[in-house]
Amino acid sequence: MQTSTATTNVEEFLRLPEPREGHLELHHGEVVLMPPPKIGHQRLQWRIAAILSKLTTDIVGVEMAFRPAADYEVWQADVGLVSLERNAATRDDEYLIGAPELVVEVLSPSNTVDEINEKMNVCLSNGCKSFWTVDPKLTLVSVTGNDEITRRYRGSSSIPCSFLNANVLVSDIFLERL
Repeated sequence: MQTSTATTNVEEFLRLPEPREGHLELHHGEVVLMPPPKIGHQRLQWRIAAILSKLTTDIVGVEMAFRPAADYEVWQADVGLVSLERNAATRDDEYLIGAPELVVEVLSPSNTVDEINEKMNVCLSNGCKSFWTVDPKLTLVSVTGNDEITRRYRGSSSIPCSFLNANVLVSDIFLERL
């Protein structure tokens, strides 16, 4: 992950050329080049998106772009879920304003605890109802809601999604056969 040193706002960010590989994000006014994900990371993203898509008529996307706050942020969630109403209110040439209702981050070796905690806190403060951190090494899903309590799920447990009126089996995310 490479960053620039000058402060950039969203308007300036939109004028930047697309990188040859990966994608750009804007974090607190810093342009960050995110490397392309490895196939294992993508498989988890696709699997989670497919699971969620079966549970809702809302929009579920991989690498969902959004502006969580202010003029200096453009992020992408590994997997995001946004209501049909919010999706319809966002023009084709805009980013979603605020965080998706559900943000799922699949951990990569380059992620730091501070980075994930900050992303979680900003998302939960800006429209996110549930923030999931998926750890492929530990086959663990940590879920934090607006109550700021983090619950951890693994093995044969299921993740309750009250806003979807459904549960997600952890074993389906990691394709574990119990």
